[in-house]
Amino acid sequence: MSAPLLHIEDLTVHFHTDEGIVEAVDGIQLLVPSGEIVGVVGESGSGKSVTALSILRLIRKPGRIIQGTILFDGRNLLDLSEEEMRPLRGSHISMIFQSPRTSLNPVLSAGWQIERLIRLHKKEKAKGAREQTVQMIRQVGIPSPERIYHEYPHQLSGGMCQRIMIAMALATNPKLLIADEPTTGLDVSIAAQILDLLQEMGRRTGATILLITHDLGVVAGYCDRVAVMHAGQVVESASVKKLFRQPLHPYTMKLIHSVPRVDVDRIMETIPGNVPGLIHPPQGCRFADRCQWVMEICRKTRPPVQTLDGDHLVACYHIGNS
Repeated sequence: MSAPLLHIEDLTVHFHTDEGIVEAVDGIQLLVPSGEIVGVVGESGSGKSVTALSILRLIRKPGRIIQGTILFDGRNLLDLSEEEMRPLRGSHISMIFQSPRTSLNPVLSAGWQIERLIRLHKKEKAKGAREQTVQMIRQVGIPSPERIYHEYPHQLSGGMCQRIMIAMALATNPKLLIADEPTTGLDVSIAAQILDLLQEMGRRTGATILLITHDLGVVAGYCDRVAVMHAGQVVESASVKKLFRQPLHPYTMKLIHSVPRVDVDRIMETIPGNVPGLIHPPQGCRFADRCQWVMEICRKTRPPVQTLDGDHLVACYHIGNS
């Protein structure tokens, strides 16, 4: 594993609501090695998107980052002022949000939305910025880039809007690209094209990619490493090969067995129970009520993170007691 470009340690994010404090992200750690594609996977509500927004310092009220460190390229982003953080967004760290059509400005042409980023972050003059914009549109596989430059989001398909978002995210040559469910709302064939494009563009530009998804099939096909989140916590992380060959956390095992496969003759399983509420969550393991190997200590104390085989991390008391 190469040196980490991003190292998150003990990140905790709370949201204050009328019903109580939502512990959306609870003391997670995450390593993103330089030059790799790292997947963050888990059910809806597990804290994946909140983690991504925390990296960019885009958590807004009623949310608040309570504690932790987010080391990016050796700097703790949580120690920076807003003035210091602003130039990092877009130039060094870019993000592709869910629902590309609603993420683009509806009253600006697709090309101008890319061009103004190039002008702002790369300090390019008008002619050079326009040429780079057309070239970026071409690189993400959109035909007739000169014409598309003048098109508005409502004139483009969902897949083309996502390609424009990828072009915007990579136009400034960021070191880290965060892709938050980048294929949401796209049909299967277009989604595969978008993921192929992300992988290709990442290799071409040298960008490290943090890919947030709920789809383990996507993780298996595109990622080098993966972190599994459940109820605001990272319960297991490893290389993709290790995780699929030998999953250690009961939640990871259930996730893998819930994925339908045509090459294996078995019945697709479901995960029993529900994700616990994050207002007054269980004090021990948050998967305890759904786990077939639950022990008394699991309900009382949060399992510590164990490191196995060098870089395979898991938070589970069952490991070593089976």
